[in-house]
Amino acid sequence: MNNPLLSAWDTPFELPPFDLITDADFEPAFHAALDDTRTAIAAITDNKDAPTFANTIEALELADAPLDRVLGVFYNVAGADSSPAREELQRTFSPLLAAFSSEVTMNADLFQRIETLWQSRDTLDLSDEQARVLMLTRRRFVRSGALLEGADRDRLKEVLERLATLGTEFTQNLLADERSWFMPLGEGDLEGLPDFVLDAARAAGAEKGVDGPAVTLSRSVITPFLQHSTRRDLRQKAYEAYTARGANGGDTDNRAIAAETLKLREERARLLGYDSFAAFKLETEMAGTPDRVRELLMQVWEPARDAANKDATRMTEMLHADGHNGDLEPWDWHFYAERRREAEHDLDEAEIKPFLQLDRMIEASFDTANRLFGLEFAPLDVTLYHPDARAWEVTRNGQHIAVFVGDYFARGSKRSGAWCSAMRSQQKLAGDIRPIVVNVCNFAKPEDGQPGLLSWDDARTLFHEFGHALHQMLSDVTYPSISGTSVARDFVELPSQLYEHWLEVPEVLGKFATHAKTGEAMPKALLDKLLAASTHDTGFQTVEFLSSAIVDLDFHDSKAPADPMEAQAATLDRIGMPAAIRMRHATPHFAHVFAGDGYSSGYYSYMWSEVMDADAFDAFTETGNAFDPAMAAKLEEHILSKGGSVDAADLYTAFRGRLPGVEPLLKGRGLA
Repeated sequence: MNNPLLSAWDTPFELPPFDLITDADFEPAFHAALDDTRTAIAAITDNKDAPTFANTIEALELADAPLDRVLGVFYNVAGADSSPAREELQRTFSPLLAAFSSEVTMNADLFQRIETLWQSRDTLDLSDEQARVLMLTRRRFVRSGALLEGADRDRLKEVLERLATLGTEFTQNLLADERSWFMPLGEGDLEGLPDFVLDAARAAGAEKGVDGPAVTLSRSVITPFLQHSTRRDLRQKAYEAYTARGANGGDTDNRAIAAETLKLREERARLLGYDSFAAFKLETEMAGTPDRVRELLMQVWEPARDAANKDATRMTEMLHADGHNGDLEPWDWHFYAERRREAEHDLDEAEIKPFLQLDRMIEASFDTANRLFGLEFAPLDVTLYHPDARAWEVTRNGQHIAVFVGDYFARGSKRSGAWCSAMRSQQKLAGDIRPIVVNVCNFAKPEDGQPGLLSWDDARTLFHEFGHALHQMLSDVTYPSISGTSVARDFVELPSQLYEHWLEVPEVLGKFATHAKTGEAMPKALLDKLLAASTHDTGFQTVEFLSSAIVDLDFHDSKAPADPMEAQAATLDRIGMPAAIRMRHATPHFAHVFAGDGYSSGYYSYMWSEVMDADAFDAFTETGNAFDPAMAAKLEEHILSKGGSVDAADLYTAFRGRLPGVEPLLKGRGLA
């Protein structure tokens, strides 16, 4: 029987034939694709001709196409719709992929061909893009151990394989904890909960098989519960469960995994000749060094902590006025922050939420992309990996640009958070390959027949992830390795965070923030109050983020701690962490850092990018038109279309004329 993952896809836009693919197809397809990729690599190394850019670098760019095709399907499905079978496949694939990566990058004959080209690069008549790809390819090989020999080379292979296994285990443990915990709510447990929270809780209960409402560990469910429940005991129970993910003992406890991961990362860095893993990791980022990262973080930390402490004082007074003696606790913060917003801005989440319909916010993100970049979106009637997912064809002036897939609702089989990925990335080397881009979110699913309603934070998340999608869709490069979001980690969040700003443009909300029942536009007075409250509680938000980023940096900028939890506590004590705020991501559930090394030593990158996104949006506001066509063209030309074909600092300078300082960020967060 033919394996649909290995056959030609006679489907619209060559989308994966999800109606034909079964879990049983993945493993044989993986091994077949791995064999094909090995054969392609061998053909490069066995080539008797002198190395050229075409027969070595371009051939290497295309060599893993069979593997990319299979894994582009598998990892998208495994993240958004997991199952025991798919989790087992992840555990099987991860060490094999790490071993294969080392096999390629430590292939002495292959590296010699690359090194020959590098040494003669000035005579090769390369385009700027080709020169960039050559440099990045050589750097990737060197940083993966190509210059190591003997025992050091063998040990690095072992380290990388083990790290891949640990990352998969960390992710699956976290998903297991998130999936298993829920708190049914009886009639006496509903005090203070508005209808939209009850609707979300009832849908969550149905998903868990409970006859009635329930609180789960999905942020779209637990956060509004913490904001509105007057039952302090239940808030504490839910909050403690949320922050205990990955630290509950037993088979799903991630603390030992985190300790081993940090130790192995330190060893990896030492083998490659670096003083610390942070020094190794940051070498290729815009920041460059741990010291530059720390300088940025501490510039923002002090004013953020001051703002949070002032807010905590006010909320402690509210707590005491409610008859609760003692200190403000972390499970109190959301509740009293919401009460403060109601009192100080005359703004109630229950009043806002009916105007933030999911479908209308999707329309808003599409309309903004149309006004800025001329993109148009048409729904596609295609079979996808889950009934909740939906797809659109993206065109411009009648020309196909991309397929966009949106998968918005939380479910037990989906890992937490929100992300953008590509089942297929843009490139021109193998033809005019257009991308298939996926946005995955975890919004509360409504009951049947009801519209999905978003919080303001949810709406920002939707715009954020769509900014990543635009980076993929508008990519216009030749080589797969530099396509779309294949950029420095502390640059990758610029397009996504920049796109969030358009949600706050009054004419966007004025058009698309319409009431779920009446269809009426959000009243201007309410819109004005919503925008005026945009910096509400930013002290808290900044502190919980920065504390995570500082802990991440401390973990990787010195000797690996024997006990990461003790090291985390020491860092928080050193920086004066407010007692009523906890890290956004404590170590046992810090997936950004421990599910893989993508954001390790790099969680700061959201803040680094925010320095740029605040300044970049100023470029639009300075024109007097948030949709200024000339500025939008510059944004696409110098940032969104370029992928990793040019150094990130040069890209930003080409767009803005200079690199920014921290002042626009502090101003935007109300911390100046």
